[in-house]
Amino acid sequence: MHSRHYSPDLTPPWKKPKPVPEVPADPGLVVEEVATGYCGAVIRCEKTAEGATVTLEDRFGKHRVFPMAPRGFLLEGRTVTLVRPPARTAASGPARTASGSIAVPGARARVARAGRIYVEGRHDAELVERVWGDDLRIEGVVVEYLEGVDDLPAIVEAFSPGPDARLGVLVDHLVPGSKESRIAASVTDADVLVVGHPYIDVWQAVKPSSVGIAAWPEVPRGQDWKTGVCRALGWPENTGAAWQRILSRVRSYRDLEPALLGRVEELIDFVTAPEAEDGR
Repeated sequence: MHSRHYSPDLTPPWKKPKPVPEVPADPGLVVEEVATGYCGAVIRCEKTAEGATVTLEDRFGKHRVFPMAPRGFLLEGRTVTLVRPPARTAASGPARTASGSIAVPGARARVARAGRIYVEGRHDAELVERVWGDDLRIEGVVVEYLEGVDDLPAIVEAFSPGPDARLGVLVDHLVPGSKESRIAASVTDADVLVVGHPYIDVWQAVKPSSVGIAAWPEVPRGQDWKTGVCRALGWPENTGAAWQRILSRVRSYRDLEPALLGRVEELIDFVTAPEAEDGR
């Protein structure tokens, strides 16, 4: 006769909580604490005598510390258990920046060039800084943002570009027949390069998979695009908070669409070309 072995746990299977995924609490990850509903981006994790804690920063810049309890957080509406990120080990190859360039350990920021890169808005500037910031500081390139490109010819004239002060401009929604394409075509200075991406807004230059969505939604014409995106995705209609949510998911160039990557690299090359320094 065979002996039977029983588990000491007498909890019926239907009463046992379903397992939830463990997610590394990487800096910038946006989560919601289950008990309080507090939503914020991960700032840091710490190990204390009572256990591990995570510090979150909300959209107003306020910080709160929470225990990293099992099933304690929501990520994109799903319950997860936050865990401390694994310790980083030395890579077998050279370290790289977020843009994919080889990092230069201990490199100091170069004195700013006279040349500049202009982008349309603050979100564009923050995204460029997120991915190319290290490269730009080494090259001494400053990125400034405009409020639209309607006055681009006057802005270019005021900048007074030259061989030693080149200007690169990144334009949103630069597609044939658009208002933006007509404005860009009106700038013919040899020391100015105007390029653009095809997206209505730079949000779309972030890969949907990196944001955790299937695709960027279609927004009816005449409706504010960013607000329409928030509505379609079921996000609070706070475009500033939505952008921080999107930006927090951008870790490197791999999170961006090639149509933006190529254009930014083109602008950096144009502004930093040797003749731009030497005036040749």
